[in-house]
Amino acid sequence: MKAINIKDKHNLFSKQWHPHRIAMVDNMQVILAKIKGEFVWHSHENEDELFQVIKGTLYMQFRDDSQENGIRTEVVKEGELIAVPKGVEHNPCTKNDEEVHLLLFEKLDTAHTGKVIDKKTQTEYPWI
Repeated sequence: MKAINIKDKHNLFSKQWHPHRIAMVDNMQVILAKIKGEFVWHSHENEDELFQVIKGTLYMQFRDDSQENGIRTEVVKEGELIAVPKGVEHNPCTKNDEEVHLLLFEKLDTAHTGKVIDKKTQTEYPWI
């Protein structure tokens, strides 16, 4: 048991959209990721996800038929977090070419992009 410096761990990798595991709590994993641009629309049928913004601004998009364009966006700033309930279709993204650093908390068996398979889909998260 040792303290984990999140910023130091983020400095150990550069790949975007490629989660890295830093800890486990029961059947949950704590993951770090760097993201830039738009991800993939997806949902997780049986798992909630928590995103905490360590650096930058995350734009979490949700399908919403009440909006003119069918999309509602929640802006999540540095130091804030957002929990995405199971079954809710979402798409994390960034704007203006900004790289955003995230901490995620999710079940061990959560598939990176749910049932969606994309070139950004990862199946293994390396330990750092």
